[in-house]
Amino acid sequence: MGSYTLSGIVDRLGGSVIGDASTLIRQVATLERAAPDTISFLANERYLAHLKGTRAGAVILGEAFSAAVDLPRIVVGNPYAYFARVSALLNPQPAFVAGRHPSAVIDSEARVAATACIGPFVVIEAGAQIGEHVLIGAGCHVGRGAVIGERSRLYAHVTVYHGCVIGPDGVIHAGVVIGADGFGIAMEQGEGGARWLKVPQIGAVRIGRDVEIGANTTIDRGAIEDTVIGDGVKLDNQIQIAHNVEIGAHTAIAACVGIAGSSRVGAYCRIGGASGIAGHLSITDHVEISAHTLVTKSITEPGTYTGAYPFEPNREWRRNAAGLRRLGDLNDRVRALEKSLPEAPAINTKGK
Repeated sequence: MGSYTLSGIVDRLGGSVIGDASTLIRQVATLERAAPDTISFLANERYLAHLKGTRAGAVILGEAFSAAVDLPRIVVGNPYAYFARVSALLNPQPAFVAGRHPSAVIDSEARVAATACIGPFVVIEAGAQIGEHVLIGAGCHVGRGAVIGERSRLYAHVTVYHGCVIGPDGVIHAGVVIGADGFGIAMEQGEGGARWLKVPQIGAVRIGRDVEIGANTTIDRGAIEDTVIGDGVKLDNQIQIAHNVEIGAHTAIAACVGIAGSSRVGAYCRIGGASGIAGHLSITDHVEISAHTLVTKSITEPGTYTGAYPFEPNREWRRNAAGLRRLGDLNDRVRALEKSLPEAPAINTKGK
């Protein structure tokens, strides 16, 4: 952990200082819990009261709030993004020492850069390629022919199946599984009755540059062609991405989302937690999907889409749910009424 003056921070990250530029900052903090040697930020006017009472040594503000406090401050266009950069500056990734732990099992036909760090009980199979300055944490398994790009970090117990590729600067958290078989099965009728046949999953997973994948997320390999994760994608914990899914560059997906096979998600999308996307759909660029939304058809226009039904007292929910079940009958009755009143203007019962 380092420490910087406000002028030192601005020299590295840009922005402008108002007040004492020699103020020393050792760490970041929230407005409520800040101490005199920390820096915080305000990005939403809802927290203006916290700003006025903060004990922070300095704050990061937008132009609109630059006069809202007398503390030393850095004024920038995007306070939250700037706060992220300051936090990274003050909390750099811990350094590691290149080398191989004696307990690691590395096939003689694997190519491991001399600058890589291979932790205890790692298994690296034949033909795998480990790039420069890669960290492979304890208990990881890298399958035959897999590629780990330079400067990537795999935390403990990550599994990368055969033939999968992780691009440079990746961050793969504990328990992630990349390249397990997709859920491909076909029903066959035989003499003994119907049974499921496994469809071989012969594709792989290709992950672009600067991708972060949260703990216990799973990304299945393609059935024929590859599953593809674009550059700069950010995936939260416990996400399921099925075979042949494609996710466009710089899309962010929150925890517990499930994306069924062969769907395409565009670039710069944001998908809220616990949402589900059905298979073989296409979602265009710059789409935001609210939490707990079920997407059952393709989205062709950018915008925000919401399908979550708000919670309410159980008695009211039961009453409304019963009404929803009767919507089909109500629709039929409205159509019959329209036919009996030919001169009346038509009623749109389909919605938008």
